[in-house]
Amino acid sequence: MVPERETVTRERHPAGATAAGRPRMPRLDQPRPPRRRFLPEWDPEAFGRLSEKIARFLGTGRFIVWMTVVIIVWVLWNVAAPRHLRFDEYPFIFLTLMLSLQASYAAPLILLAQNRQDDRDRVNLEQDRKQNERSIADTEYLTREVAALRTGLGEVATRDWIRSELQDLLKELEEHRRHDGHTGQVVFPAERAERPPGRDTDDR
Repeated sequence: MVPERETVTRERHPAGATAAGRPRMPRLDQPRPPRRRFLPEWDPEAFGRLSEKIARFLGTGRFIVWMTVVIIVWVLWNVAAPRHLRFDEYPFIFLTLMLSLQASYAAPLILLAQNRQDDRDRVNLEQDRKQNERSIADTEYLTREVAALRTGLGEVATRDWIRSELQDLLKELEEHRRHDGHTGQVVFPAERAERPPGRDTDDR
């Protein structure tokens, strides 16, 4: 009985070559293979530059002159040329179709060029804003430094202040001398009291 059960379990869980034939799931640590694309690929940056060139040309007087010349030649040819050579007779439906087609392509190209210009303007404004913030920060720092220097210089004794203080001291000394000369008082009485009267040198 036991070997029959072992054979049943082996049949339910195949191993070896049959296990290797199972489809494997894609691994997360490996990039996927590139998919096939049926639509043509193009460089969006190159297409944007081309649209800007076309939009710049459409906004010039040269384009208006050339378009006017083409329309005049078109109308004159389909009016004055022989009938078998005319390709767009009055009311010039083909000309209207061509102008509509040109306008339908010109509008998206102009919008694309404007969007690219808006993106550049946004980046330039952001850079200008950051530059202004740095300039304001530098100005505030310099203002604080100048204020600190002024505060420090206010506490330093300048030459004029020292000169005025010395002049005030000289005036006070002169007033003391004049006052002592009138009253007969000694300027330094303590030094006169230490020396005996009439003797200028020490006894040996």
